[in-house]
Amino acid sequence: MTHTEQLAPVALRGFATITYWAEDVAAARDWYAAILGTEAYFDRSGPDGRPVYAEFRLGDRRAELGIADSRFAPPTGANGPGGAIMYWHVDDLTGTYERLLANGATTYQPPTERGEGFVTAAVVDPFGNILGVMYNAHYLEMLRD
Repeated sequence: MTHTEQLAPVALRGFATITYWAEDVAAARDWYAAILGTEAYFDRSGPDGRPVYAEFRLGDRRAELGIADSRFAPPTGANGPGGAIMYWHVDDLTGTYERLLANGATTYQPPTERGEGFVTAAVVDPFGNILGVMYNAHYLEMLRD
């Protein structure tokens, strides 16, 4: 296929769920519940009674953050933080970043100006996942429309 051929469009309708992996789903669920100030709305336990999945609904569009047992991660996945970063909009980037660090996260990317109205930062949660946060002026404009 050449770059001039027409590709069939893919209809991405919006962010649905991001999955983070954890060896201890209960500990990760509890950490996120404390950080987010809300409990997971959904929990699933395995045959041994240990949690294997927990899910939160967050933000203006009720996007889902899932925490899954790392035993179910793709076998070719990274063994540490890396890859794409999904950023969650926050109204106070510096304050959010500092609260995450104060609660056990470590810096992956310090607050970085990306242009007028855009600042990003990313941390590694205590379970090895990258949590990106962003102040995004366009996100706020979208909500007003």
